[in-house]
Amino acid sequence: MFDAVTTLLDEYAELEQRLADPAVHADPAVAKRVGQRYAELGGIVRTHRALEEATDDLEAARELELAEEAAELEARVAELAERLQRLLVPRDPADGKDVIVEIKGGEGGDESALFAADLLRMYSRYAETRGWKVEILDSTETALGGYKSVTAAVKSGKTTDPSEAPFALLKFEGGVHRVQRVPVTESQGRIHTSAAGVLVLAEAEDVDVQVNDADLRIDVFRSSGPGGQSVNTTDSAVRITHLPSGIVVSCQNEKSQLQNKEQALRILRSRLLEAAQAAADAEASQARRSQIRTMDRSERVRTYNFPENRVSDHRTGFKAYNLDAVMDGALDDVITSLVEADLAERLAALAPDQSTR
Repeated sequence: MFDAVTTLLDEYAELEQRLADPAVHADPAVAKRVGQRYAELGGIVRTHRALEEATDDLEAARELELAEEAAELEARVAELAERLQRLLVPRDPADGKDVIVEIKGGEGGDESALFAADLLRMYSRYAETRGWKVEILDSTETALGGYKSVTAAVKSGKTTDPSEAPFALLKFEGGVHRVQRVPVTESQGRIHTSAAGVLVLAEAEDVDVQVNDADLRIDVFRSSGPGGQSVNTTDSAVRITHLPSGIVVSCQNEKSQLQNKEQALRILRSRLLEAAQAAADAEASQARRSQIRTMDRSERVRTYNFPENRVSDHRTGFKAYNLDAVMDGALDDVITSLVEADLAERLAALAPDQSTR
């Protein structure tokens, strides 16, 4: 695997030159992509240089028969080699992207809708801790203040390191989230179990997905609020059907038809990108797929048990008794367990290739 470092060092030097070119910064989208790749390779370059320096020091210590110093340097070389190996594992190409998060109430009626609102708040608070911005694109509220469905965009702003971008950290949140608690509508104090579904899409840019106007059927209708009552006297809500794929997207949050159309197109492009990535994953060999990344989105991924103040992730076995903090946005430990498990899968998938070298 380390044979690839030379090529990456050359690419890093080339990117450094491009970032010094004012012409690159004339196009914000190009500058962002170049900056993200430069930041991603930066960790590899720094670790490689440190490994080379430690290896040279180790050889010198051995020649001078400095046993104690050599032992310390051997441990240092091993640590850096392992770190470099982890950094060289191919990343998900979409990691550096912003995301669109869709949350839908599931089984449980009003309680599941309230839980969907709690999940939105949880992700919004987590985004705040990272300096991200959350924008509600579309929502259907219930009379009790929950959401039948809500779609939000999470944007990173100036984040350049792909490993710290929204999709890299939130992509494992997709699936069924189960909650166990006493609903506000329960007069007997009995614990109920309900669920909400989460879908995380990498937000597509124009260069990622080209949408042909001829492939779209656009319908307009009046916006509705809780209970289905009309909240708008004009046909401002928009429904877009992508004819080739059959994907349907609707937006009604904005007051203008044009704004709703733009929001719907953002969601549609992201769904088309996700569909294209899923098709590419299906063609990849089974050994190279991450069990977490490709897990069926209909499966239960996490349980939030309020009486025990416990959160449990069923994919990694992660369990903690700080649910109150998690619901307030303290998701770092949960997400780290998923990122580490995914990395382990990627390393395991590379093992056959390494054994043949």
